[in-house]
Amino acid sequence: MGKASRDKRVAALIFQDIYYRKAKEEGWRARSAFKLLQIDEEFNIFEGVKRVVDLCAAPGSWSQVLSRKLYLPAKLSPDSRDTDPPLIVAVDLQPMAPIDGVIQVQGDITNARTAEVVIRHFDGCKADLVVCDGAPDVTGLHDMDEFVQSQLILAGLTIVTHILRKGGKFIAKIFRGKDTSLLYCQLKLFFPKVTFAKPKSSRNSSIEAFAVCEDYSPPEGFSEKDLYRLLKEIGSPSGADNLDCGSAWLEGPNKVYIPFLACGDLCGYDSDRSYPLPQVADGTTYKSLDPIQPPIAPPYKRALELKKAANQSVRELEDLSLDSS
Repeated sequence: MGKASRDKRVAALIFQDIYYRKAKEEGWRARSAFKLLQIDEEFNIFEGVKRVVDLCAAPGSWSQVLSRKLYLPAKLSPDSRDTDPPLIVAVDLQPMAPIDGVIQVQGDITNARTAEVVIRHFDGCKADLVVCDGAPDVTGLHDMDEFVQSQLILAGLTIVTHILRKGGKFIAKIFRGKDTSLLYCQLKLFFPKVTFAKPKSSRNSSIEAFAVCEDYSPPEGFSEKDLYRLLKEIGSPSGADNLDCGSAWLEGPNKVYIPFLACGDLCGYDSDRSYPLPQVADGTTYKSLDPIQPPIAPPYKRALELKKAANQSVRELEDLSLDSS
C-alpha cells in the first residue's frame, strides 16, 4: 500500500471515530471533553463546586466542560447579580485560546508559586475540585509510560495539597500497569475514597483510566514539605528503612483490591468502533469539520516549521531537476 493510500485510510478512520466527530459537532476542542462529562454522570463531581482548578489544561476541552457546567449556568441564572459566579482557573505551561469564565495561569504545577497564584485568584480561599487530564508523550513502552504518568500525577498531588480544601475532590488521568496498586495506596493517604474509573469514551485498547479521589483528608499534622517522604514510605513494608518505591509487596497476602468502575452510557457509542459517516439531509457525503480550536503555541510548532521547510526544499530541487531535463 502506497503512502498516499495509507494516509487516506488513516484519515478515514479518524473521521469515523464517533467521539472525535461529536466533539467538533458539539463545539468541544477535543474528544476528551466526553471523558469528564461521563465521570460527572457517575460521580456527580460538580455538585456544590464554586472554585475549581484545571491542571495541564491546554488545549482546553476540560476547561470548556467546567465553563459550560459551572460558569455559564450561574451567569445566565436570574440570581446572577446577587451571587458570585464559580471561579475556574486553568494551569498549563502552554498558553491556550480564551474560554468564557476561565482564568488562565501559565505556570509549572510543581512550583509552589503557581499554587500561590491560584489561591490569590480565589481571594485566599482553596479549591473545591481539582482536575488533571495531563499526560506525557507516550513511548508505547507501557511500563515506562505508566511510570512517567504516575510521576505526573504525584506532581499534580504536590499542588493539590496546597490548593484543595478539606473535603474536596481530585480527578486525574492514570495509566494502568503493574504499579497501579502503589499509586492507589499513595492517593489513599489523602483521600478516604479512591476509585479508578474508565469512561465509555476512553478506548478499551488504551491503558488510560481516571483516579476519582473524594473527601480530601490529609494526615493529621501533615506538612506539604513531608509529601514525598510519606509517598516513598508507602512503597515499602519496612517504611523509611527501605525506600524502593516498588509495589511487589502489595501482592500476595497484602494484595490491594482497587475499586474499578466503567462509567458513561454503557449502551452508547463504542470508542473502539468505527461508525459509518452519516448522510447529510440532501444526500451528499458527510464533510468533516475543522478542529474547534487548534493549539495556539504547541511545543511541536518548531518541528512542524522545519518539516515544512524541508519539504519545500525538496519540491524546489525536484522542480529544478525537471527544468534542467
